[in-house]
Amino acid sequence: MEPENLTRVSEFVLLGLSEEPDLQPLLFGLFLSMYLITVLGNLLIVLAVSSDSHLHTPMYFFLSNLSFVDICFTSTTVPKMLVNIQTQSKVITYGGCITQMYFFLFFASLDNFLLTVMAYDRFVAICHPLHYTVIMHPRLCGRLVLVSCTISVLNSLLQSLMVLRLSFCADLQIPHFFCELKQMVQLACSDTFLNKLVMYFATVLLGAGPLAGIFYSYSKIVSCICAMPSVQGKYKAFSTCVSHLSVVSLFYLTILGEYLSSPAAHNAQTSAAASVLYTVVTPMLNPFIYSLRNKDIKGALKRSFEMTVQIGQSPD
Repeated sequence: MEPENLTRVSEFVLLGLSEEPDLQPLLFGLFLSMYLITVLGNLLIVLAVSSDSHLHTPMYFFLSNLSFVDICFTSTTVPKMLVNIQTQSKVITYGGCITQMYFFLFFASLDNFLLTVMAYDRFVAICHPLHYTVIMHPRLCGRLVLVSCTISVLNSLLQSLMVLRLSFCADLQIPHFFCELKQMVQLACSDTFLNKLVMYFATVLLGAGPLAGIFYSYSKIVSCICAMPSVQGKYKAFSTCVSHLSVVSLFYLTILGEYLSSPAAHNAQTSAAASVLYTVVTPMLNPFIYSLRNKDIKGALKRSFEMTVQIGQSPD
């Protein structure tokens, strides 16, 4: 590409999920509803865990962190999309695009590591129940979250810096509803070999690595459950893993399918629609998955609600 064909980038255009004017009100109402449900549902879990002393355990500590990260994860993309639809402006500044991409990668990676840490927590709880409180002490739990945050920061920083070195041509339209890394790299005019190498290496390392850890944890969990003598004990042990397994399956099947698929398999519009599954739908469903089958969470929410009603009815 000749130097004169390159341009100084000040802003990008986010094409969104659809350019049909008649669909914009529907998309706005749908995504606003899903975003509010996501924030409210995950916020309730955070409040329930923090306010109820019965839930001050490693399992719920990681769950509250996951819920908080899900709120942040969705908030990096959906609010901007809603603003664009409402104002009928699809423009995002260059700095805003890089910032959005950085935080999206950070929270996606952190979500990934927290799911892995939660699998390890279930492994210790089921396979080493007598040593659970000794192994999963608060200091270790804090360190696991801190290490997850550190790796996520380094990954998102590296990917963002790699994008900053790219040059872009006059076509600055991103066929997506947020500044997605793969779309940004494909939009560049300069050589992107190093970017693609780092991107796919990080995807394999930070995707396959934690996934292998989850598989290993659950292989040990299955062995321990099969060795239990009573059927009731097996059911009780497995029931504590169902929610986590559901969330892991939903998260990995959508995000890995999107990032590892061939570019020829689907167009950019289909890719953007598929991204909705892991950016919006998965964080929205997580509170329902964890609370519907969890008596502790439902009990904590009920006690919090009753306490709020009592405070509201108390005389001044």
